[in-house]
Amino acid sequence: MNSATEIITNRIRERVRRDGADLGSSGLAQTYVREEVRRYSERALGGTLPLLVDEDATEREIVATLTGLGPLQQYLDDPGIEEIWINSPTRVFVARNGVAELTTTVLTESGVRDLVERMLQSTGRRVDLSSPFVDASLPDGSRLHVAIPDVTRRHVAINIRKFRRNVRDLGQLVALGSLSAHAAEFLRACVRSGQNILVSGGTQAGKTTLLGALLGTAPSHERIVTVEETFELDLSAPDVVAMQCRQPNLEGTGEVTLRRLIKEALRMRPDRLVVGEVREAESLDLLIAMNSGLPGMCSIHANSGRDALVKLSTLPLLAGRNIDSSFVQPTVASCIDVVVHLEIDGGGFRRVNEILALSGVLNGPVIEASRIFGLRDGLLEATGSHPTRRGKFEAAGVDTGAILRKGRP
Repeated sequence: MNSATEIITNRIRERVRRDGADLGSSGLAQTYVREEVRRYSERALGGTLPLLVDEDATEREIVATLTGLGPLQQYLDDPGIEEIWINSPTRVFVARNGVAELTTTVLTESGVRDLVERMLQSTGRRVDLSSPFVDASLPDGSRLHVAIPDVTRRHVAINIRKFRRNVRDLGQLVALGSLSAHAAEFLRACVRSGQNILVSGGTQAGKTTLLGALLGTAPSHERIVTVEETFELDLSAPDVVAMQCRQPNLEGTGEVTLRRLIKEALRMRPDRLVVGEVREAESLDLLIAMNSGLPGMCSIHANSGRDALVKLSTLPLLAGRNIDSSFVQPTVASCIDVVVHLEIDGGGFRRVNEILALSGVLNGPVIEASRIFGLRDGLLEATGSHPTRRGKFEAAGVDTGAILRKGRP
């Protein structure tokens, strides 16, 4: 026997088909649901149907099923939840403040497939046997990743990483304790003077959030072009062009890669180029762009700031046999100005734990870098070191010496 919620939901779907209505229209879904819930309650009072325990809760659940993501909508609406993932219909997890927890939500196989179809409907992307993975952005900016059998063992695997729109600038990261006010002032000076900044850290360390906060301090007259695999950055700057990759179509054509996007971005008169994350050969194109004098930012997975430099010196080698380390390492040393490394601890707390400034010098295979800020007794403090390359700072009228002396004896 169908539950009351299922009965009402099916009646609304029949009514929508009959009326040719669009539940995406403002308020229409709530109107239909409210009317059908009242009709159902009147019939239930006659004793032919089970009574509704909570009409308001039933209305919210049905609206979420018809217009949102059904059982997952409550987690998307919860500001304390930052990620949702489904390992199987009975194993639905969320991450709250960096800590994973198993929910009580239980789905069905068909329910999971329906969720995937609904989430991909507005993205223009697909997932099937020929393309068993998909990355996409949901309408609210959340990032979706789906993998299906037989790549997964048995069940569809879904990850939804919610975008934190409440962090727009470095001041908010200072308020959260993720960054010291002193370090934030230095990073503002780096952005204002057009330093090339590499943001590194592990998964979920807050790299994209920090990138967005850094860009929030960019001069308002700058034209910023961002390229990402899927849209995650959400900037409030007045002059922004955002581009994302595209999967190949059913014929295997039409793919747009990060490498292509970077090359196209250079034709758009950018004042600053931002790559959401470098993973492969696109790092070479970014380095070449920055080597031409275009200020840039990007993020990279790494265990430390120095590991990030090593990785960035390795990824461009994937571009082809004609690329070797004798070209890449000096290019990284001369192009990257600042590395900001983040970490996330076991309790889910995210913070910047070091800021490095490169000298532009190679010491054998090692790229020289000074630690400008580091953790001391759990606090991010200036170390006493200063950037040795000051040309960009001086051209922008920035006195890094005065900034870094603040708060020090």
